[in-house]
Amino acid sequence: MRVGITGASGFVGRHLAERYDPVDVVSVSRSAGVQIDDVDALTEAFRGVDAVAHCAGINREIGDQTFDRVHVRGTAAVLEAARRAGVSKVVLLSFLRARPGSGSPYHESKWTAEEMIRSSGLDYTILKAGMIYGHGDHLVDHISHTVQTVPLFASVGLREKTISPIPVAELVDVIVAALDGRLSRQTVAVRGGETLLLSEAVRRIARIVERPVTIFPAPVWAHRILGQVTEWTMRVPLVAKAQVQMLSEGVTEATQPAGELPDDLRPRLPFDDEQIRGALPPRGGFTWRDLRLASRAG
Repeated sequence: MRVGITGASGFVGRHLAERYDPVDVVSVSRSAGVQIDDVDALTEAFRGVDAVAHCAGINREIGDQTFDRVHVRGTAAVLEAARRAGVSKVVLLSFLRARPGSGSPYHESKWTAEEMIRSSGLDYTILKAGMIYGHGDHLVDHISHTVQTVPLFASVGLREKTISPIPVAELVDVIVAALDGRLSRQTVAVRGGETLLLSEAVRRIARIVERPVTIFPAPVWAHRILGQVTEWTMRVPLVAKAQVQMLSEGVTEATQPAGELPDDLRPRLPFDDEQIRGALPPRGGFTWRDLRLASRAG
């Protein structure tokens, strides 16, 4: 089976590509010279491909990489290219809380992409996934760097909501099953095997990296300001504005339509020491090299 992967240089795309023999993978990404909204380039890339995993996505806008271009126009281009190339199935990686009328361009653009897939006439699977972690993620990576930089952590909102983190390996299991033909014409929720508060996740990570941390609640508006500032100043923001909304709502319950995974595909691993250690980056806190100014200077 030959698969195409959009966003192949991204977090999930890289892990998915590793599951296949390299000769069976067509990697589509900006780093490979293909823009996600370039129908002709995508069509050429998809020739001879049996199924496409559409993993391309962003959690903040930078320059011309907008939510509309990547999530909406990109999905339209992927669908048109799939039709032209005779691809038999498209698997979309969406977000657990994607929905219209949320006030978040991220959530709404993901929802628009879902609706385009559902009405495409192609065979599809839509995976409404929650918070994903693993080596190279934004969860364990950022929290571990944060607690090694300052001994303080602000939880999102005065009343914390729960998260259900998904190990990337278990998410990839689901994507592979969908590419192989399972979950046909279904939209399903994908959650991790344990539900907990973000503050508890922070405590577990801090314990493993052997750093004390004081956790305190902060209002959502303060985190939105922090998100905007770090989007402006950091290469990979400490927290993006879209992520603030995710955490303020909780990342456990899916918006509809979303069915449940069959029992054999349901993620089960807890957010425990073994999983956290497997996702940890090299030790150390944030430095000036994490700033966008340093990146441009380099």
